[in-house]
Amino acid sequence: MKHSYFVTGTDTGVGKTLIANALLKLAHDEGLSTLGLKPVAAGCYLRDEQLVNEDAWELMQHSSIDVSYTDVNPVALREPMAPHIAAERETVTLAARPLADHCREQVRRAEFCIIEGAGGWQVPLNDHESMADIATGIGAPVILVVGMRLGCINHSLLTVAAVAAAGLKLAGWVANHIDADMAVADANVAALEARIKAPLLGTVPALDNPAPVFAAPHLSVGPLVQSL
Repeated sequence: MKHSYFVTGTDTGVGKTLIANALLKLAHDEGLSTLGLKPVAAGCYLRDEQLVNEDAWELMQHSSIDVSYTDVNPVALREPMAPHIAAERETVTLAARPLADHCREQVRRAEFCIIEGAGGWQVPLNDHESMADIATGIGAPVILVVGMRLGCINHSLLTVAAVAAAGLKLAGWVANHIDADMAVADANVAALEARIKAPLLGTVPALDNPAPVFAAPHLSVGPLVQSL
């Protein structure tokens, strides 16, 4: 568990998977075995008669150890919507504890692990649990991906406060420029740096090709693995 991290975002569509895979790449470049997990994924397609989510599939491809798809993504929901709604429509029961237990078992297999949530910190799993309950059940430090766009300061600080209230450590955060036309973007990053008491792991510009190989040079995995 020492070098396992739960990746959350300020919202959906902020680049969690891009950043997760870039961090996995950087850790592997440092000589570490790596594993990416996505316990719940909504929005799947059939691949060889198995429901597969594109984000989870990419995490599997960026894992250096041999894993099955169900190891990476134990709950794959067909419809691209809030997981608790998709699960209800597909008569699937979502519960935080078994998903957290699955992740805790899997992360023992690699030296550096990323567990990616779905959407933001408080996305519901059921009537009384959310993604935050999976994170607290795992107990791993959190990495926050900030989608740099109008409103991101408020969303970021609310998420940071929620992570702290859950008793988890914020290991670092990433400024991911998803809006190429955002006004005073650098000033927004500076405002967050002044207020978030965790390392800034990197600032990723708006990329013409948002692939991990192009995001990785803008990130540092050092603060996450320096104690190895």
